[in-house]
Amino acid sequence: MVATKPIDFRKGHDSLAAMVKNELRKDPFTGTIFVFRAKKADRLKLLYWDGTGLVMAYKRLEEHTFTWPAIKDGLMMLNHAQFEALFAGLDWRRVRAIEARAPEAVE
Repeated sequence: MVATKPIDFRKGHDSLAAMVKNELRKDPFTGTIFVFRAKKADRLKLLYWDGTGLVMAYKRLEEHTFTWPAIKDGLMMLNHAQFEALFAGLDWRRVRAIEARAPEAVE
């Protein structure tokens, strides 16, 4: 889940978890990855619960910027492939998941 509004990048684990719970109205302890952006489009932070503690990762692109959704209040869902593209610094908007249907019968 991507928090679309830039945050103060001085925030740590506990402040981000409180933001997820109080402002975004989500449970930060489910294993969902929450992505936060800085005012500078070249930085992101990830927060997730791995079952034993909160993990926070920080990434800064050296020569490019991340492609971010429009700035507004709230969250935006990304699928796994879109998240991987965002984290790699690619344009996640160009990534589409292949639609797979369940088989109708088992042989």
